[in-house]
Amino acid sequence: MSSNEKDAREFDVIVQGATGFTGTLVAEYLLERYGIGNDLRWAIAGRNEEKLESVRAGLGESAQDLQLIIADSFDKDALAALARRTRVVLTTVGPYAIYGSDLVAACVDAGTDYCDLAGEVQWIRKMIDRHHERAQQTGARIVHCCGIESVPMDIGVWFLQDAAKEKYGTYCESISMLVKASKGGASGGTMASWMNLIRESRKDRDIARVLIHPYSLNPEGERQGPDRRDQQDLVYREDVQSWTAPFVMAGVNTKVVRRSHALAGYPYGKEFGYDEVIMTGRGIGGRFKGMLVMLGLAALVLGASFAPTRKLLQRFVLAKPGEGPDRELQKNGFFNLLQIGKLPDGSVIRARTTGDQDPGYGSTRKMLSECAVCLAKDDLEAKGGSWMPAAVMARPLIKRLRNNAGLTFELLD
Repeated sequence: MSSNEKDAREFDVIVQGATGFTGTLVAEYLLERYGIGNDLRWAIAGRNEEKLESVRAGLGESAQDLQLIIADSFDKDALAALARRTRVVLTTVGPYAIYGSDLVAACVDAGTDYCDLAGEVQWIRKMIDRHHERAQQTGARIVHCCGIESVPMDIGVWFLQDAAKEKYGTYCESISMLVKASKGGASGGTMASWMNLIRESRKDRDIARVLIHPYSLNPEGERQGPDRRDQQDLVYREDVQSWTAPFVMAGVNTKVVRRSHALAGYPYGKEFGYDEVIMTGRGIGGRFKGMLVMLGLAALVLGASFAPTRKLLQRFVLAKPGEGPDRELQKNGFFNLLQIGKLPDGSVIRARTTGDQDPGYGSTRKMLSECAVCLAKDDLEAKGGSWMPAAVMARPLIKRLRNNAGLTFELLD
């Protein structure tokens, strides 16, 4: 589809799932940052008109002209009509493996750009296999993982490599990302996605293999490299003088970074390595904290692996769909990530990525929104296909994230 045809569409961005917890946060951010009737033409969509009207009313008088679109996640005709009206669809409707597939198909057929918050590797792999070639034909840029999974990590790698090339004339041959600190909460939608992912992997061993394989999101024939499974144990790292534990999101983020690198044509070399862990501190205290992290993860996975305990978790422990961290926690949350790059001569370059709000919601709403606006408004070289954030819009997106979304990317050396 030509850019002129996209320019003629009614909207730049439609937010699908605006009545959900995260979708409402996205609508609030777009209103705060871009307003109504200005340069960005946007609308909100969902399956229930009454709830959409409630969201609009909750946004205040300045949103009275915000347009509402009715589209159920399983109504293919409604989704097709929605996709034809806009340049970009931004969706927060998860679990994506349950509610997201028809919308991706509609966007691909309409040549409409798309971004989501998916962290469901098995579903992303399925969408790539089904739609990548067709999206190349129609010009639709399908971009997954546009929130805390995995924008700070994917763009963080790009930033550090860009800085290394400029400063030293060469790229890092490996990068480790360490979570130094974070504060935030999880919504019911996120928990539902995790429960569904574990349930699917228990039923289908092929799905389990996709989740485990370090290069499972890479293009066919390019699923090999130096990296192995994500860290599973408690490990002391001398370079940061801290114990490190497995990072719950590494299973998504590392695969996203590797796919971005592959789609870019391996500028860092096919032996480039990448890993992620969480820092838990030094000494006995750091080791004990690391053990607690590992025990918590093991308990959650074990409990979610069996139907009876999974139902108990969903009923009595985990947040319900539509629930999430309160406004104070969103505002006072943050994340602080350390990237350590190893150069070919053995020397090290370090960078830091930070976010000024709760990573999963306060910051994610801004990251996802800016990804959508970047797709709609910025002059991107990437054509149609199944992309990850850094591969399709790294340079313009990092500018937006710094200026608008409260993220920082800075060298420490």
